[in-house]
Amino acid sequence: MPDVVHTSLLRRAIHTSQLALDECERHWIPVRRSWRLNERHYGALQGKDKKETLAQYGEEQFQLWRRSFDVPPPPIDDADKYSQAGDPRYAGLGSALPKTECLKDVIDRMIPYWESDIIPDLNSGKVVLVTAHGNSLRALVKHLDGISDEDIAGLNIPTGIPLLYELDDNFVPTKKGGEYLDPAAAADAITAVANQGKK
Repeated sequence: MPDVVHTSLLRRAIHTSQLALDECERHWIPVRRSWRLNERHYGALQGKDKKETLAQYGEEQFQLWRRSFDVPPPPIDDADKYSQAGDPRYAGLGSALPKTECLKDVIDRMIPYWESDIIPDLNSGKVVLVTAHGNSLRALVKHLDGISDEDIAGLNIPTGIPLLYELDDNFVPTKKGGEYLDPAAAADAITAVANQGKK
C-alpha cells in the first residue's frame, strides 16, 4: 500500500491518484503535486488530437515529433488559448515554463524532482505511488532502466495500468522494466498506444 503519492498538476493524473486512494482506502496519505510530473508540452500542437495533427503534418513529421528523443514541435505562442502563460498553476516559473518539449526536455525537468522529492521518500522506507502521464512516465522509466536515447522511441506506457518497480538500496530496479500488475491488459494497451497516429 502506498505511503505517499506524487502526481502532476494536471486533472487526469490528480483524478487517477484519487481513484487509486479510493480503491486502497488511503485517502489520508500525503499527495504531492508538481508541474515536473506533467505530460510533455506539445508546443503549437497543444489542443490538437493525433488524427488532426497527422492529417495536417503527415505521418513522418508526426512520428518524428511524437517519438524522437530530442526533436520538439514548434513552440506555442503565449496568446494561444492552450498556452500555460497566465495559468495560476505555473505562476513563478518564469523562463522554466515550457513552450514546447521533446522527451529529453521532460527528462531534464523530471529528474530533479525524482532526486529532490521522490528519492527522499524512498530513502525513508515509504512506498511511493507516482500517478503521471505517458511521457513523464516514459522519462522516469528511461532513467530507472537506463534505456538508450534510441531505444526509448519503442517504449509505450499504457494508460491506467499500474506498473510496479522494486528498487534496491541504490534505487536500481530489481527487475528491469518493472512488472505490470495486470500483464494481459498491459499487453493489449501497449499495442493500442503503439498504433496511435498510424493511418
